[in-house]
Amino acid sequence: MRVFIAIDINEKIRKALGDLQRQLAGKANIDRSDVKWVRPDAIHLTLNFLGEIDDGKANEVCDIVKDVSAKHKCFEVNVETVGCFGGRSARVIWVGAGEGNENLKRLQKELEQALMQAGWPKEEREFTGHLTLCRVKNPKAGIKLAQTAEQYKDFKAGVVSADSVNVYKSELTPTGPIYTVIGSYKLQ
Repeated sequence: MRVFIAIDINEKIRKALGDLQRQLAGKANIDRSDVKWVRPDAIHLTLNFLGEIDDGKANEVCDIVKDVSAKHKCFEVNVETVGCFGGRSARVIWVGAGEGNENLKRLQKELEQALMQAGWPKEEREFTGHLTLCRVKNPKAGIKLAQTAEQYKDFKAGVVSADSVNVYKSELTPTGPIYTVIGSYKLQ
């Protein structure tokens, strides 16, 4: 099963991100087939992506997340500023984690260290707290979206109350991924 660890966002932020996606698509004037937009109900703050794991290892991952979560207090994270990965031709458009990001980074780092001690590989890229809006398939659309994203540097979606950490199973389907919570662990 495909597994990742994430913090959920609230409906107010989901709505703001959905509105933002529509604005970006309209202003960038891109072909629908050039971009894969993430459904607002599927957007979350990913802390660790483990990918394919044996079904039997899911309990081990849940135990690690439970132990680490018990050591962290609840915190808030501002969701703000549109950015992109990929440079001049964006591959991913995202909204970042602003104030409160340090708490998010500490939680992610401790999860990553605990997972590494249990034999999971370290993530190749450095953690950047963000919510993915879309993945770009066409470099020309990536250039247009990166330019359009520049206009949203001052975007503010609201505040996420990080009060629990979830372990998700991700099933890929032709109509998009289906996420199922297999463990949810409260922060203190």
